[in-house]
Amino acid sequence: MSTDVKTSDVRKAFWKRLDDVRAGLLAADGERPVPMSPHADPDENAIWFITARGSAADRAAHSGGEASFHVADSKANVFANVFGKIDISDDSKKLDEIWSAVAGAWFENGRDDESVRLVKMTPHDAEVWAGDGGASFLYEIARANVKGGTPDVGEHARVTF
Repeated sequence: MSTDVKTSDVRKAFWKRLDDVRAGLLAADGERPVPMSPHADPDENAIWFITARGSAADRAAHSGGEASFHVADSKANVFANVFGKIDISDDSKKLDEIWSAVAGAWFENGRDDESVRLVKMTPHDAEVWAGDGGASFLYEIARANVKGGTPDVGEHARVTF
C-alpha cells in the first residue's frame, strides 16, 4: 500500500473515530491544556468546541492563534496529536447543531448564556494512531508475547488536512 493511500485511510479513520471521542486536551497560545469535548466536522475540516468567555481557548481564538488538541481514547480506538489554527466563530446554526445537555450544564443560562463561545479549530496536520481495538488488539498482544516481535495494533501516520 502506498504511503498516500495509508495516510488517506488514517485521515478518514481519524475523522470517523473523533465522533466517538468524549474529551481530549486543548492547548492554545502556550496556555495549559484543558479538557474539551470535540465536535468533528470533516466536511469543513474543523473541530468545534464550546467554551466560555475568558477561557484559554477563548483568549487564543480571539487572537487567531495556533492550538493543539490531544486525544487518547481507547474506546474510540484513536490516539492523536492535532495541530491547527483556532478562531472564534459566531455561527449560531453550528452552535445549535452541536449544543447538548452536557454543554448546557456548564452555563447558568444554557445556550443563551452570554459567556457561551463557539471555537473552531482548523487542523493543518496531525499524528494519528488508529487501531481496531477489541479482539484483534488482544490477539496481537497475545501473538507478540508468544512469538516475539511487536503487535500490529493499527495504522499510524502523519497526516495533513
